[in-house]
Amino acid sequence: MEKQSKLLPDTGPVDDQGREILLELEHVDISFGKGSDQVRAVKDASFCIYKGETFSLVGESGSGKTTIGRAVIRVNPCSGGRILYKGVPISGKLSKGLERQVIRSIQMVFQDPAACLNERATVEYIISEGLYNFHLYENEADRRQKVEQIIRHVGLLPEHLTRYPHEFSGGQRQRIGLARAMVMRPELVIADEPISALDVSVRAQVLNLMKQFQQEQNVTYLFIAHDLSIVRFISDRIGVIYKGDIVEIAEAEELFAYPLHPYTRSLISAIPIPDPKLEKSKVLLTYDPAVHDYSREQPKLTDIGNGHLVFGSGEELRQYRAIREKNVPLKTVLFKTQEQQNVPEQRTGTVERQERSERPVYDTGSRWYTAGAFLLPPIGFIAGAVFRRFRYMRCYHACKRGAVAGLVTLGAIAGTFCAALLLSVL
Repeated sequence: MEKQSKLLPDTGPVDDQGREILLELEHVDISFGKGSDQVRAVKDASFCIYKGETFSLVGESGSGKTTIGRAVIRVNPCSGGRILYKGVPISGKLSKGLERQVIRSIQMVFQDPAACLNERATVEYIISEGLYNFHLYENEADRRQKVEQIIRHVGLLPEHLTRYPHEFSGGQRQRIGLARAMVMRPELVIADEPISALDVSVRAQVLNLMKQFQQEQNVTYLFIAHDLSIVRFISDRIGVIYKGDIVEIAEAEELFAYPLHPYTRSLISAIPIPDPKLEKSKVLLTYDPAVHDYSREQPKLTDIGNGHLVFGSGEELRQYRAIREKNVPLKTVLFKTQEQQNVPEQRTGTVERQERSERPVYDTGSRWYTAGAFLLPPIGFIAGAVFRRFRYMRCYHACKRGAVAGLVTLGAIAGTFCAALLLSVL
C-alpha cells in the first residue's frame, strides 16, 4: 500500500527534458451510476501538465472535459487510476493538512459567471471567503488591501465591492470569479470554458487578464474549451477528447499543422472563416467512429515522436507515424470547386455524400430482411438490435419495418380467431 504524504513538496518531479510536472493523470476512469445504468464518462485518461504552461482540453459537449476538471479539484471521484499533484496522489482520501494545501493550490474558474457567485453575498465577501477560510491575511487592513488590489487588477473599482453579483454584467461577473480564484495565489487554475458566455470583445479582455496573471505569478492553467480557434493562440499544448477518450495531444502549432486523428481534423475544419464567400464554399469534415476497426486490437494513446501522442490501434499508429515522418503539413480546410458551387444540389450535399460513402459496405437494407422479420417478428427485433449496434442503419430499419408489420398481422389474425371462437360459443 502506497504511503500517503502529509504535505505537498515545494516542487514536483522533473521529466527527461527538465520540465517540472505539476499535475499528472494516470489511467483515470470516471463513472456515474451503478449496474446497468453506469456511464463511463472518462476512459483511461493519461496526460501531464507542466509548471507554468497552459494546457487546453478541447472537445464537443459531453466529451468529459469538465468531468476531468472537477475530478482534479476532488469534486468527481475517480473509479480507476489516480491523479497526482507535484507527485503526490490527491484523488483518494487525504489528511486534513494535505487537503487544505490542495484546495488552496488548485482553484477553478467556472463556465457560468452567474451561477457560480452567491447572489446574497457582496463582492467583497465573495473574494474574501478564501482569505477567511485559510486566514491569508495579517489583519483586517491587510485583507482589505488584498481585496482592493485584486479587484483593481481585474479591471473593476473598489466601490464595486459593496455591490451584489446581479448588479454586474456577464463579463464583470467573470472578472469577479477570476479575482476570487487569483486572490488565493494558486499554482494551478482550472478554467472551465470561462469565455464561452461572453461577448467577443470581453473574451479578449478576460484572456489578457489570465495571461497577465500567468506572467506575474507563474500560474499554470488547465483551460477547458470547445473552440479551437481560441485555444490555438493561448495554449502551449492541446489535448483533444472524444466521448471520454483522449485521442490526441501535441503542442499547439504541431497539432494544427499535423492533425492526425480524424476527430481532430473534423474539429479544425469546423473553425469559422471570417470570409463569407470562403465559409460558404468550405467542405466540413464529419467524424464517424465506424472508420476505426478495434475488433482485433484495442487502441491506446501512444507517442509517435515530436511530443505528439495519438490514440489508435497498431496499424493506425503506423499510418500516423508515416504521415508525420513526411514532415508535410496536412491540409484540413478544403473548398468546393467553382463547378461544384454552381450545382444547386451539391451546395448542401457535400456532407451527406461523405456520410454515405462512410457507411458499411453491406448496409443495403435488403427486402429479404423485411420479409424474414415479417415471418418471425421476435427474431427480426433481435436482428435489428444487432444491426443498430454495428451501425448498419438501413438493415436495422428494414428489420424493424418487417417485425412491426408481422406483429400487427399476427395480432389481427389472433383477434379475428378469438372473435370467431366467441361467436361460435354464443
